[in-house]
Amino acid sequence: MTETSFAGRIEQIDIEHEMRGAYLDYAMSVIVSRALPDVRDGLKPVHRRILYAMYDMGLRPNQPYKKSARIVGEVLGKYHPHGDSAVYDAMARLAQDFSMRYPLVDGQGNFGSIDGDSPAAMRYTEARLAPIAMEMLADIDKNTVDFVDNFDGSLQEPVVLPARIPNLLLNGASGIAVGMATNIPPHNLNEVADALIYMLDNWERFDDISVDELTDFIKGPDFPTAARILGTEGIKAAYATGRGTITVRARAEIEDLRGGRQQIVVTEIPYQVNKSSLIERMAELVRQGRLDQISDIRDETDRDGIRIVIELKRGAFANKVRNQLFKYTQLQVSYGINMLALVGGVPRVLPLKHMLKHYLDHRIEVIRRRTIFELDKAKARAHIVEGLLKALDVLDAVIETIRASASADEALTALVETFGFSEEQARAILDMQLRRLAALERQKLEDEYRELQARIAYLTDLLEHEEKIRGLIREDLEDIKAKYGDERRTEIIPGADGSFDEEDLIPNVPILVTITDRGYIKRIDAKTFRTQRRGGRGVKGMGTRGEDEVKEMFAARTHDDVLFFTNKGKVYQVRAYQIPDSGRTGKGTPLVNLINLAPDETVTAAIPVRDWDAADYLVMLTRFGRIKRVDLSAFQSVRSSGLIAIGLDDNDELRWVKMTHGNEELIIVTKQGQAIRFSEEDVRPMGRSAAGVMAIRLEEGDEVAAMDVVQPNADLLIVTARGYGKRVPLSEFPTQSRYGKGVRAIARAMKTTGPIVDARVVTEESDITIISAEGILIRTKAKQISQMGRQARGVRVMKLDDGDLVASLALLDTARLEEEK
Repeated sequence: MTETSFAGRIEQIDIEHEMRGAYLDYAMSVIVSRALPDVRDGLKPVHRRILYAMYDMGLRPNQPYKKSARIVGEVLGKYHPHGDSAVYDAMARLAQDFSMRYPLVDGQGNFGSIDGDSPAAMRYTEARLAPIAMEMLADIDKNTVDFVDNFDGSLQEPVVLPARIPNLLLNGASGIAVGMATNIPPHNLNEVADALIYMLDNWERFDDISVDELTDFIKGPDFPTAARILGTEGIKAAYATGRGTITVRARAEIEDLRGGRQQIVVTEIPYQVNKSSLIERMAELVRQGRLDQISDIRDETDRDGIRIVIELKRGAFANKVRNQLFKYTQLQVSYGINMLALVGGVPRVLPLKHMLKHYLDHRIEVIRRRTIFELDKAKARAHIVEGLLKALDVLDAVIETIRASASADEALTALVETFGFSEEQARAILDMQLRRLAALERQKLEDEYRELQARIAYLTDLLEHEEKIRGLIREDLEDIKAKYGDERRTEIIPGADGSFDEEDLIPNVPILVTITDRGYIKRIDAKTFRTQRRGGRGVKGMGTRGEDEVKEMFAARTHDDVLFFTNKGKVYQVRAYQIPDSGRTGKGTPLVNLINLAPDETVTAAIPVRDWDAADYLVMLTRFGRIKRVDLSAFQSVRSSGLIAIGLDDNDELRWVKMTHGNEELIIVTKQGQAIRFSEEDVRPMGRSAAGVMAIRLEEGDEVAAMDVVQPNADLLIVTARGYGKRVPLSEFPTQSRYGKGVRAIARAMKTTGPIVDARVVTEESDITIISAEGILIRTKAKQISQMGRQARGVRVMKLDDGDLVASLALLDTARLEEEK
């Protein structure tokens, strides 16, 4: 409690109650008198006062401009007792074609820019009303709206403007009040007018008009800065409930330059985005290295429109850079729609249908009041004309009466008493000019009287039939469309939502993936390793030497699904881009960071899958020759804990997995040089948990070294542990039945060549990458390796340091890797 003194009287009040009341008074003042637009004319008080003051000053579209300082002074002095900068900024916004879909002020001079530049000082700029603003003020002098005293009671100002155009939807509104805010987007005049006409034509079924019916006409917001709206769900939500969120994206096209380079050209940006800040953000991302494929950013905007040029480095992936720009800059923004406006002085969130209805109700009231005003005026004039015609009928007596009167007042009284004229008629008779006594002038009076009677009958009928008032509103809307209607600027893209998957921001590039004996994995850009001639020393491909051996390497693209098969017969799945890029000499990342491996579980095979419809089966082979065929679709969705891929004997391990189509041939090579070729149809399809059947009869101490799918007119490339290799035509390997011993694939010279490490089916143009246990890597063309018979031992394909051995080889399918990015 506190004490308050009033002229010697002390009164105790509850301070909490007092503060609550004072705050609510302040809040309502901000809501009603400053921050929120009226649903009828779509204007806040300051904008309404600016337009009315300019109208009062005679600043019509066909009149000369006047200094902005003069206009601001008029508004301040008569209607809006606030700061001059607040009034000038509000007036400047009404003139900005990038802020207003249909500017209401015609400005001359610098009224600011889309870069956030402030308008020039008000003493330098000039303004007048735009032609469309006159529609806002049409008929304001016909008692169409209420007027109230201004701040000091010396003048009157309108409570609302007649608004012949639906300004609230056309230009939108934004404002922050106390505890509430409004954000109404601008719309296209033709679309809004068509929706209003549709409502007028279906007035009797207003309650049944649906949002879908209205969106047949109003497709969505239409921003002055154009751009694109992604999807329609947010639009429909906003129109149905008054609240919704839409995604607005810049128009950014990719253009080709000389030398195979590309650039992204932005010609439209989202509404209310500061272009200068947008470019600064792009530049900052480039400096931070987050947009490392951009070489230059230029602002080439001129009087013809916005043009931001983003030049890309050679080899850059333009689509991915554009997606990154959409994600990390204001080239794509979320626009929250909150259609809050004052209805009868009370803030209300309005669905589209009710917003349109309130506007039509306002126009019906405006036209009704205008009709009453014109009817009263017509009746008053008809009364006068009727008196003049009556006076002409008894003209001599009227003249004699006037001449006999001593004064005008006496004449007025005599006319009223003698002839029964009303006081207004008598005054008009006294004011009548002598020329009106001519016969022709009498005819004009009679014609005028007939016209007035017809006008009175029309206006009376109009007041009695509201549907005819609605017909007038329809005609007004058609007229407005013809005068000011234009094409939609903002494109709406149905079905898009503007969201980005992680892979949308990652280029789909060729990569090599390596897995070491200790379970480290990494990916490397395939271009990192240049093609060399056979027998070269290669380049360093791992960050360790002698500590960890590379045991698996495969080629893929970053958007591929990768299936990892383990020695325990399980399968796991990740996206290739989720494998960390550790650089050429990096050690890599432990596989357990990507997949949930058990302590004694290691990855023994990996299959990149780009298209799940490109193959039908997976063929699996174990270390000791057990084979199995499973439908590929069984592995399309693998849970994080993995799935069973094959049942194994206690001492066996799953080692090789290949994709097939069901009618192909397989070739299996052992470490000691045996090879068998047979049809995959010899292996029937099985379930995931099955153990499979035997593929090859192994000699004692031997085990499988490789498996691949036979291709027509291809060779079998064999690489041994000591760096020897050769190509053998596949035609030298006869097709046999499954579970035979096979034929000899290499000379019995294991002391020289070492055991077979790997074997792959290749063509002359295949790119081969060989990696040693110590991480040395060489890439060469298959045709660089000699073609020999089955009994030859091969040639040196890689020079190795003492103690180093070949660990693995990978086949890079050049056609696959170089297809469209």
